[in-house]
Amino acid sequence: MLNALFLDPSVSGGPETYLRGLAPELARVAPGTHFTVVSTRSGADALRADGWDAWADVRGLPCEDGQRLRRTAAEQLLLPILARRLKVHLLHSLASVAPVRAGVPAAITLHDVTFLRMPTFGRVTTFGMGQLMARASRNADSLMAASVAARDEICRVLGLDPAAITVIPHGAGRPAAVEPAAEEDVRRRYRLGENPVVLCVAAKRPHKNQELLLRALPLLPGDTLVALVGHAEPYEVKLRRLARELGLDPRVRFIEYVSDAELEGLWRLATCAAFPTLGEGFGLPVLEAMARGVPVACSDLPVLREVGGQVPHYFDPGDEAAAARAIEAARADPEAGRAGRERASGFSWEAAARGTVAAYENALAAV
Repeated sequence: MLNALFLDPSVSGGPETYLRGLAPELARVAPGTHFTVVSTRSGADALRADGWDAWADVRGLPCEDGQRLRRTAAEQLLLPILARRLKVHLLHSLASVAPVRAGVPAAITLHDVTFLRMPTFGRVTTFGMGQLMARASRNADSLMAASVAARDEICRVLGLDPAAITVIPHGAGRPAAVEPAAEEDVRRRYRLGENPVVLCVAAKRPHKNQELLLRALPLLPGDTLVALVGHAEPYEVKLRRLARELGLDPRVRFIEYVSDAELEGLWRLATCAAFPTLGEGFGLPVLEAMARGVPVACSDLPVLREVGGQVPHYFDPGDEAAAARAIEAARADPEAGRAGRERASGFSWEAAARGTVAAYENALAAV
């Protein structure tokens, strides 16, 4: 059973990408295994619309991701009851928070503890999520993380043994999986003109640090636009205010939901992908940009070094001048596309799925 109660279609960000990349590969590499995917009402509807009920039993519990109390009750009470009733062999929670007492063998993917170190949610939500994550992790039969850097930070913050967490890197996206929207249509819809575009794909949250890109923008050529693509959260209010104060409104595009085809179109027209994040568990946008041959400038963090290797141009996420220099260097790098694709080819969802199945087997063998 896969716990996808975090799923809020078109909003969930990295965990949704992880779910959609990993789960179909799990079914493919483990033929004969019966999968049940449990999500919110709208999450289950979205998965069925995408054909997931052709290979899995898709079920929705009476909650939505934004309904914190209802979702927590569903995850802590209804999900274990359903798992026991269906006699599942293992329950895998894919987004850090899981039932404290699953009632069946349990696996958890721990993405990061950034929300415990930096303002992301309200105090009550942060405390509650931290408590659930820590307690469920100590009761789980298998723990997974996507990077060594994330594993080590999670262990420091939650007091876990690094030997108890298996590191299984995420896969790169599939650029050919959807036909990109026509460049002229994307440019027209988002008012990009013929300008060069620096693309940042990330939810608007303080730790994603899009503020640095706005402060770096005046140091870039005057025709450069910055497109901030991601779910709008309260931090966007600050970003919009800063753009006005700096006189950058004409050069910044705040974009929320985009279809897969439009996102591929944005990747295709971008002259650089920039990620000024202050903390990550893996850094999927870096990998996705490299897989598409887009030059990358990103924060000089151990986790992004682990993913990007020598390909991105790194900068101090507190230094806008360094960010501007890195963006210009990335855009001028003649080897960026080839090197990025080569680096990204070493990450696949098939490999992630095989590693995950091995973690399942080890957990069940130890029960």
